[in-house]
Amino acid sequence: MERLRTSILCEERCHLGEGPTYDAATDTAWWFDILEGRLFEAHVGSGRVRSHALGRMASALARIDAARQLVVAEDGLYIRNVGDGAMRLYRPLEADNPRTRSNDARVHPSGTFWIGTMGRKAERGMGAIYALHRGELSRLFSAIAIPNAICFSPDGALGYFADTAENVLYRIPLDASTGLPIGPPEELLRHRDVGGLDGAVVDAEGRIWNARWGGGCVDIYSPQGAHLRCLHVPARQASCPAFVGPDLSRLLVTSAWQDMDEAARAADPEHGRTFLLEASAPGRPEPDVKLGTS
Repeated sequence: MERLRTSILCEERCHLGEGPTYDAATDTAWWFDILEGRLFEAHVGSGRVRSHALGRMASALARIDAARQLVVAEDGLYIRNVGDGAMRLYRPLEADNPRTRSNDARVHPSGTFWIGTMGRKAERGMGAIYALHRGELSRLFSAIAIPNAICFSPDGALGYFADTAENVLYRIPLDASTGLPIGPPEELLRHRDVGGLDGAVVDAEGRIWNARWGGGCVDIYSPQGAHLRCLHVPARQASCPAFVGPDLSRLLVTSAWQDMDEAARAADPEHGRTFLLEASAPGRPEPDVKLGTS
């Protein structure tokens, strides 16, 4: 396991830190504490961090434009004004099922937004993955326990997702112009080491950077599923990475203390904090989500 120069971006501990993304235009990183209903905002250059109470569980967001974000929450997709934090419902998402909530999500290069849902107790078979394509929400895959690692190849021709409960990462052929599947998922790799496949992001060279829940690290895989590197994270329950910084070379990694008792937290002193790894990564920017036909 490699130990890169690492700093703490946010000292505040997340119960379940997840869903980091980065707005290069403002040098701002965003992430969530899902279980506490909080959205974090950090100016990466200065290290200034703010926390926003959302009043509901939320897990991911995408930039619409400079003034608006699309927030993925437990009961739907909300348009959030960056300036004042006001939110309005855009599309309901499993709002009629109080046993589920949102989880992992990421925007395809075409602007289509893939969104995962799961049982609140991680029940097997209760999760699904949806696509928001030009304003229309459709279910792509069902019967998933914990959907994670949603990410895409740089050219948009491949999609990936994991079911953390199975510890399997799947690869799906996509129509690069729409971000929608043109074939069934196939097993790319099965993780057999300590911990589970959690959130992931793909770099400019197509490599998959996957946070390993319970393993205290980020694993890097080739597009063919070969394990290339393992980067140490100073918290056992690393949850999701994102490329940040002016050249997108640094790696932000969220973490969590969910399901850890007092003894486990004492043994993991940096639990729940948010980190910056000096990864010298060939990162790439996150695309904006497209809500209409333009």
